[in-house]
Amino acid sequence: MMTYSNIYLTSKYSELALKEATLAAKRGEVPVGAVIVHGPTGRIIALGSNKVIEDKDPSAHAEVVAIRAACKALGSERLIDCDLYVTLEPCPMCAQLISFARIRRLYFAAHDEKGGGVENGPRVLHAKSCHHRPEIYGGIGASAAEKLLKDFFQSKR
Repeated sequence: MMTYSNIYLTSKYSELALKEATLAAKRGEVPVGAVIVHGPTGRIIALGSNKVIEDKDPSAHAEVVAIRAACKALGSERLIDCDLYVTLEPCPMCAQLISFARIRRLYFAAHDEKGGGVENGPRVLHAKSCHHRPEIYGGIGASAAEKLLKDFFQSKR
């Protein structure tokens, strides 16, 4: 059950993910941002944004960048009790990584009908073969994330 304080914190972390996405856009990257939080304490563990172009790495999605940083910060390959906030529905690659990392809860803003892998496309986290299923909350702060993405791609045309 979402309490007022949970909604406030969710909004706070979602806004921080949006700031990360805005920074990515300023670097010419697709504007996606991510924040990893230790759920029980609310401590921010890692931030990430797309770095595909910057790192010349097709796997450098915001979720991957944040999960790698969080694992390093915690000294563990598992992020048990951690929550991920991201501005766009994770793609299939990122959804599988979220499962492997044992993320506790996934909060995402905009749905991605074309490239998503959570509630669209292959629905990786709902597959029988998925070893770990986080709680999933989609559409949190969707309008701001959708606007940022739309503006970014319109500027590229």
